[in-house]
Amino acid sequence: MTLWEWAVAAYQSEEVPVICLGLQDKHGQCTSYLLWAIWGAPDGASLTTGAQIAREWDERVLAPMRAARNRLRTAFPPHDDRSREELREEILSAELLAERVLMETLEQLAPRNSGDPLESAQAASAAWGQSAPREALQRLTAAVA
Repeated sequence: MTLWEWAVAAYQSEEVPVICLGLQDKHGQCTSYLLWAIWGAPDGASLTTGAQIAREWDERVLAPMRAARNRLRTAFPPHDDRSREELREEILSAELLAERVLMETLEQLAPRNSGDPLESAQAASAAWGQSAPREALQRLTAAVA
């Protein structure tokens, strides 16, 4: 199973999207990068390289898409609400494709390994530069197991 297939399956759980959004919004984490770390348990050097790749992609691609999508949540007179919502949905689709591109890139960097998912999540969070609370990472690793 590829990383993307695994992540899509994990997102079917009610808990995973909520935990991921919390890690992203409250703790500044890149959830695609964290999911890769949990799925693949890459070594330290791969985590560092992966963080650099993910950070650049997040800054150049994902964050601007997310910002545009979020700005379109509310009415934008004189623009039609239906059209605004259609555009928001299109941006969401493109954002999901961008997440997939990132995950496929990370998967090529370091295929699946057999390390400890929680240790990998903690190491990835630290490599990202803003460590997330251990409890949140525990919840995520348990939810995707």
